[in-house]
Amino acid sequence: MTSCPRLLAILLTFGVSLTLAAQDQPLSRDPIERPLTPQVPRGPVVAEPSPAAKLLINPTPFEPPLGYSGPSRILRRSGDNDEYETVEDRWRQGFPEWDRRGVPKGIADENFMLGRWWDPYNLNVIKGDYPLIGQHTFLNVTATTTALFEGRQVPTPTTPFESTAREGQNEFFGRPNQFAYTQPVFVSFDLFHGDAGFKPVDWRLRLTPAFNVNYLDVEELAIINPDVRRGTTRGRTWTTLQEWFGEVKLFDLGNEYDFVSLRAGSQPFTSDFRGFIFSDTNRGVRIFGTGQGNRNQFNLAYFRQLEKETNSGLNTFEDRDQNIIIANFYRQDFVVPGYTATANVHYNNDGPDFLFDRNNFLVRPDPTGVFSPHRVEAVYLGLGGDGHIGRYNLTNMMYLALGRDSRNPIANRPQEIVGKMAAVELSYDRDWARFRSSYIYQSGDNNPNDGTAAGFDSILDNTNFAGEASYWNRQSVGLFGVNLMQRNSLYNNLRSSKIQGQSNFVNPGLQLANLGVDFDLTPRLKSINNFNHLWFDSTKVLETYVFQSNIDKAIGFDLSTAIEYRPALNNQCIINAGVAVLIPGSGFRQLYNRIEEPVNPLVAGFIEVTLTY
Repeated sequence: MTSCPRLLAILLTFGVSLTLAAQDQPLSRDPIERPLTPQVPRGPVVAEPSPAAKLLINPTPFEPPLGYSGPSRILRRSGDNDEYETVEDRWRQGFPEWDRRGVPKGIADENFMLGRWWDPYNLNVIKGDYPLIGQHTFLNVTATTTALFEGRQVPTPTTPFESTAREGQNEFFGRPNQFAYTQPVFVSFDLFHGDAGFKPVDWRLRLTPAFNVNYLDVEELAIINPDVRRGTTRGRTWTTLQEWFGEVKLFDLGNEYDFVSLRAGSQPFTSDFRGFIFSDTNRGVRIFGTGQGNRNQFNLAYFRQLEKETNSGLNTFEDRDQNIIIANFYRQDFVVPGYTATANVHYNNDGPDFLFDRNNFLVRPDPTGVFSPHRVEAVYLGLGGDGHIGRYNLTNMMYLALGRDSRNPIANRPQEIVGKMAAVELSYDRDWARFRSSYIYQSGDNNPNDGTAAGFDSILDNTNFAGEASYWNRQSVGLFGVNLMQRNSLYNNLRSSKIQGQSNFVNPGLQLANLGVDFDLTPRLKSINNFNHLWFDSTKVLETYVFQSNIDKAIGFDLSTAIEYRPALNNQCIINAGVAVLIPGSGFRQLYNRIEEPVNPLVAGFIEVTLTY
């Protein structure tokens, strides 16, 4: 039975609420103000109102929205009277101040925080949480910068010219030490219309200006520039408009929010799960959409490539004679729930051209063999999948490349392209650890003089496989004017540059076996560890290229460890650091040995800090 004092308090509280409801209290016109002080009813108050009674004393329409909502631009279409107050803006609904835990004001753990324009952690109109115009048009402003500091050792020739960094030096490969710093800054303005949390947007406009500063310090001449007078250090900056595109939804495909949309302009696109063939932001037109309640996803894209700036890797505004067509299809829950299958087709038509990069090195055609401009046409047919089967995570991908190279520089003749690639990764999660094993196969050319290019190469890959901190993935190792392998790529392709050179299917190929384990040490700290064994698929091309016989296939062992630290338990600040070492095998030593001593183990370490607003 309810006691009399408690019953009296409830009745008084209810009376106070009715009294205030009948009063004509003005609506707050500025939704970012602190909540209005509740009006004190006339007459004595026997007891402190309960939280529920406070909601009635200060009803929702009289309160400011949470976070930083900005001013409402919704015009009121109906009036109000003593009985009701109309609320036309359905997003900027007020919420009463309610401290149910007794937490002091102003600390981060306070309930129902009001934000500031620079605060991305709470609701914010410039982060797309509230509409900027009307009820369906939003703006999302994102700023990202990544500072990379890297010290590395790579085989470095003394110089192919007449001067060396040190007088009397006779070793062909000199000191391998290098230091690199690069920092891009991206500021993205994304204006879109629709309820993106529930259905695809109706239209979108995005602009992303970008700025990059980079610095390189080496210990040998003719590395930063063929002109030995340029010394051993180089600093560069670059400013561009990296993303600029418009998007519009063409039509709906059903009542489950399936759709078909069109996007035109410079846009990011990755053609498969791990970026094995194409991963870039460039100028193109793309039609994409979903079907069967998002179980099916498809893309049809055409890219007319813009040239890349040499040192930053960002776009320029110069046209490149390269046309790329990509079509892919994804099917979720293929055969088993949780596994997504994909099939795709790539077509690359890279025309003949003659180009020196910003550092005055020849990058098209490759500075090998005949130095003759040539056209590369290749079609990639791919099948693969990604997901989990029970408790096991599986990623698998295989490609067949077919086409023609009008005159390969190394072979000095036209080549019919028949290249193959396959990759598989299997992992198992147990509590806070993930155990991984992976293998990648890139076919090599057994005979560079037979008219068939049997090696495999990508268009413009950004491979996320077998450990991002591994030496073979992060470093670019040169060999007589070209690179044996490219940065952020696993392929051995003897190509001048991944971003400015042409695909080369006359190459030694690669086989890589990986064992790895990741540990979630704390919610903020993750440890990533990998062990790779690498070998060439075929060394016939290398023997022809360097005029050396009987080169072994063993590249060596690649060991790496890295940490990922998120101090705020979110992606606004991510700190990555790692170290890797390549223990050379007999084949690698035969390519890079010095006269007086063999090539030593090569070490690389980096610290990377990513900040996002």
